[in-house]
Amino acid sequence: MSDAGDVRKAPAERVRTLLAADAPIVMGGIYDGVSARLVEETGFPLAFMGGYAVAASLLGEPDIGLLTQAEMADAARRLCRLVSMPVLVDADTGYGAIPNVVRTAELYAQAGAAGLFLEDQVWPKRCGHMAGKEVVPREEWLAKLRAVLSLRPEIDLFVVARTDARGPKGLEEAIRRGRAAVDLGVDAVFVEAPQSVAELDAIALGVPGPKVANMVEWGKTPIMSPPELHQRGFDLIVYPVAGILAQAKAVGEVFATLRREGSTASMMSRLLPFEDFNALVGLERHRARESECASAPRKLRAGPAAPTPLRSRGRTSSRARR
Repeated sequence: MSDAGDVRKAPAERVRTLLAADAPIVMGGIYDGVSARLVEETGFPLAFMGGYAVAASLLGEPDIGLLTQAEMADAARRLCRLVSMPVLVDADTGYGAIPNVVRTAELYAQAGAAGLFLEDQVWPKRCGHMAGKEVVPREEWLAKLRAVLSLRPEIDLFVVARTDARGPKGLEEAIRRGRAAVDLGVDAVFVEAPQSVAELDAIALGVPGPKVANMVEWGKTPIMSPPELHQRGFDLIVYPVAGILAQAKAVGEVFATLRREGSTASMMSRLLPFEDFNALVGLERHRARESECASAPRKLRAGPAAPTPLRSRGRTSSRARR
């Protein structure tokens, strides 16, 4: 959890401060309210809201460009308020031409995002670990990045330049695009879906500055530990789908048992206790507010106290009290 002084910094500056520590930064992937609460509870220094998991949780659909700008901005607005750490948000291709990219950046900043990932795929895009990707010309992508960077200092977002060129154009072109983005002044570069340790090493050597490694379970890139990746030159390590893959497996198993046995009695050890779940989603805070408001009407008429930001409020579960 960040200390009070760090929280007072602008969100993008908080990410830059994390990078200055020269240690691997693991990002927890969030996609709905419960995943955001769990990432907060476990104390990740940084969170990532990715389109793959949001498309699955919000729409029940694959990551093939079905999510809209408004849906992603609304999801960011709902989730950023639940956590104390900075959140980087997937902006896909920016959802159109340069005016659309600028509006995306504005909406994400208003939602409380610390930064965004902006990629060079042809729209409709698809998950970076799916086959059949295409990319726009290099200059078209760079122009979109320039548009976001030009909003500074009024809108200061941590800008991650993502290129998917490795698949359709080859690793050399992907590295060239990464270097060109660095020359523009982006905060970090993300070359998506390298297919071997040797390719990860080539990216680390070929692209200066902070770099993202995307750890997608059963994806194209080898899964490596954060220390290994950091030693190779990667600073930001994201696990964007681990949570939703775990959720799908766990819930599927519970539903299968319920359908087969007609009860969850044999699965109780696999479920979070009801009291703990209520604590996770902040029931105690609401009950305390109700009690305070009911017992002190005169004080409230004099003017309510300034509310504590939701993301800074702690919780105590029965697990913590045991």
